[in-house]
Amino acid sequence: MLSRSKIFTLLAAFAATAAAGPCDIYASGGTPCVAAHGTVRALFTAYSGALYQVTRSSDNGVTDIHPLSAGGVANAATQDSFCSGTTCVISIIYDQTGRGNHLTRAPRGGFSGPGPNGADNLASATAAPIHLNGQKAYGVFIAPGDGYRNNAASGTATGDGAQGMYAVLDGTHFNGACCFDYGNAERSSTDTGNGHMEAIYFGNSRTWGTGSGNGPWIMADLENGLFSGATPFGQNTADPTMSFRFVTAIVKGQPNNWAIKGGNAASGGLSTFYNGVRPNAAGYNPMSKEGAIILGIGGDNSDGAQGTFYEGVMTSGFPSDATETSVQANIVAAKYTT
Repeated sequence: MLSRSKIFTLLAAFAATAAAGPCDIYASGGTPCVAAHGTVRALFTAYSGALYQVTRSSDNGVTDIHPLSAGGVANAATQDSFCSGTTCVISIIYDQTGRGNHLTRAPRGGFSGPGPNGADNLASATAAPIHLNGQKAYGVFIAPGDGYRNNAASGTATGDGAQGMYAVLDGTHFNGACCFDYGNAERSSTDTGNGHMEAIYFGNSRTWGTGSGNGPWIMADLENGLFSGATPFGQNTADPTMSFRFVTAIVKGQPNNWAIKGGNAASGGLSTFYNGVRPNAAGYNPMSKEGAIILGIGGDNSDGAQGTFYEGVMTSGFPSDATETSVQANIVAAKYTT
């Protein structure tokens, strides 16, 4: 039988884990966040800085949206008041790590966007309302032509360096175009060859790899191509269609090993859909990651995809399964609902 002191110790440890944000959990696992983006909540328990910036159309005024309290849900009321009677777009998604790896309008790349000088459009600030623990917040609703990027990111994995990534996404908002990605990409906004990316992809593209069913699937954009496993243009039947309203998507990689994991962001745990060697084609072992960060687009600024992003991070180092299990528990505890 457990002693009273042992019970108190266990309860204190559980409370500390419950209070920790995703990036606190990654840090405790030895794989700290080097980029942390979330318009719906803070991803460190102590973070009280700006989550994102909105720009309104009536006068091009801007304001920053902060969490209601340190480590908390975004203050949607600030946005609602500021944007009342006009329209707003998300102009900056701030990096919560302190590294300055903020995401802004993606510039022209190998493909031109519909925005100024061939850049991409900015996402509507109001198109993806949800609730976390009953509190209203707004996600990033990426329509075709929208995209965010940082080509000068610091601390992100380069070459064959190890990294982990997760994103919470809308499992009902997707298409088959290239490419709704979040993660590591080229700094030139152009396709520089096989193995120059490692990003989470979500959608039902059938141009490259596929999973089982009709999609959408979590895959990895490794340039050139979307991969569900080791075989280029192959099907991985262990990579299932992810039809949950809220999806946790994970891709992580280290020398000659990478993995895809996923789950329901509103309940339960994670499953592993692939964990094995790099694709059996030239350029992937070793990898040549460049360390830029993209959201909603492909590495060459392909911008035909759509999807909705709520939160996500990139880490230094290859996170353990135990760390990711704890992160998933934190996401579930955030109580994503419509």
